[in-house]
Amino acid sequence: MGTARRSRPRSPWEAPFRPEDCPGAEAVPRRGPLSVRGLPTARERRISTGGIELCVAELGDATRPTVVLVHGYPDSKEVWSKVATRLAEKFHVVLYDVRGHGRSTAPVPLRGGFTLEKLTDDFLAVADAVSPDRPVHLVGHDWGSVQAWEFVTVGRTEGRIASFTSMSGPSLDHFGHWIKRRTVRPTPRRVGQLLGQGAKSWYVYMLHTPVLPELAWRGPLGKYWPGILQRIEKVPSGDYPTASLPQDAARGAWLYRDNIRARLRRPRADAHAHAPVQLITPTGDAFLSERLYDDLDEWVPQLTRRSLAAKHWVPRTRPDQLSAWIADFVETHEARDGGSRGQETQARAERQGPYAEHFAGRLVLVTGAASGIGRATALAFAAAGARVVAADRDAAGAADTAETCLLTGAYDAWAEVVDVSDEQAMEELAGKVAAEYGVVDVLVNNAGIGLSGPFLDTSSEDWKKVLDVNLWGVIHGCRIFGGQMAERGQGGHIVNTASAAAYLPSRALPAYSTSKAAVLMLSECLRAELAGRDIGVTAVCPGIVNTNITATARFAGVDETEEKRRQKRTARLYGLRNYPPEKVAEAILRAVVREPGRRTGHPGGPRRS
Repeated sequence: MGTARRSRPRSPWEAPFRPEDCPGAEAVPRRGPLSVRGLPTARERRISTGGIELCVAELGDATRPTVVLVHGYPDSKEVWSKVATRLAEKFHVVLYDVRGHGRSTAPVPLRGGFTLEKLTDDFLAVADAVSPDRPVHLVGHDWGSVQAWEFVTVGRTEGRIASFTSMSGPSLDHFGHWIKRRTVRPTPRRVGQLLGQGAKSWYVYMLHTPVLPELAWRGPLGKYWPGILQRIEKVPSGDYPTASLPQDAARGAWLYRDNIRARLRRPRADAHAHAPVQLITPTGDAFLSERLYDDLDEWVPQLTRRSLAAKHWVPRTRPDQLSAWIADFVETHEARDGGSRGQETQARAERQGPYAEHFAGRLVLVTGAASGIGRATALAFAAAGARVVAADRDAAGAADTAETCLLTGAYDAWAEVVDVSDEQAMEELAGKVAAEYGVVDVLVNNAGIGLSGPFLDTSSEDWKKVLDVNLWGVIHGCRIFGGQMAERGQGGHIVNTASAAAYLPSRALPAYSTSKAAVLMLSECLRAELAGRDIGVTAVCPGIVNTNITATARFAGVDETEEKRRQKRTARLYGLRNYPPEKVAEAILRAVVREPGRRTGHPGGPRRS
């Protein structure tokens, strides 16, 4: 015989959903236009499951593959708005407010209403409603990823999930086994990993405290949270977070209370993924250690790993990168159904080189990309699956490089015409790139010109031309694009092409050597300044490279006939060494991967700016 539970007054954070609680959350029909902040074209439907109503938003063509985005804590579905709008160009995108968050209703009572079993019921209800005949592609962040790991490892969802992209949220079962292995067989390294993650998990202990988290979120923490995200995580202001944040965070504390202790004490032994998984790990995540995923291969038969130089809230700070990776992963696994786009994606993945793990989907801009080292570098990043902007004042050459990048394996590629010595033109290019493609992850300041001749034969006009391109072009690129990287606050890398001539005094190259020595020193200074912002700076100093720089180099103090004769002779000498620009490009990629801002790299070989 059961014991009757004594009734108690309902606390404000357990109140049923009321539109007036959330400004702008007016009552809506079952399906129709939805004015979601950041998603003005979304369609809404409400789905009833387990005594609650889930608020579901859809974007894009419903006949295309369905991508379901699940948000974390203390978020609502609007955290995905920037990612969703990008993905909607290719897919049917679905995002929903997890029970008790945003415009979905909350279980009553809250205790016991947020178990992983009930969250799985919600997911299946959404999937059955939005994609009844085809499996969905699942994406989760933070607690959205934690619960999605449950979805992708339990038997009742098998066949309903085509792929899963996880970020900043581990499986509680995998986490439980991770802890057990390190406590049963402790070593200094394993104990250090436990203590490190324990320190990062401080907020979990706080959320298990009765009443206190609710009071904090309904009070000062809820008020100051948007500012905290802007200062610490560099999350831009806008349509996120929404006005329902204090209520969402107070209710969402039960996600932790209902699940964490139970699962960590008794993790499932059968928590194997039945769908391909893409793991995206932000290397600057303040809440989760990268070591949590060391044992993941044994749980996931088909695992793709990605690392991203970013902090925790990547759906808001790196939507361009995430969208590219998610789209690529979805298209790859749609290829199993014979989709032409998926087959193209799979073929592109097969062409990608050994650096794909580091650069796939990242945005790389290369100046002087029409030929020589610039073109080789653009193609090398393309072979690693990057998104490449090929910039040059030679429009036809830049366009050819961009087209070849697509054939080489680039996720996408564009050609841009710019004179790097023109500050205003560089400002306009940076604005266009940021608006249309995103903030650049890797900048390669490669554009340069050659000049040979004694100092006394070099006119002031000759000096100006060399310094405008070789030095000021680098300064403009570092200042403008580097400023965007710093403002984004999620790291990046700048590569400046100097030359071995920066080290070697020469009677024949006073202007050229001076410009390259200045680039080298500028790079050293920037490396020290930007290291604290997680922006690496590398100066590459090649020697004699077999490129066409000799065909365009100027020779001071001689007439046109003699200049052409010297160009041919120099080209012949450069050709004798036969050091290809592809080797310099390889050194550049290697330096960005291995020397992320700690020291300046100097790939050996040939001279060429």
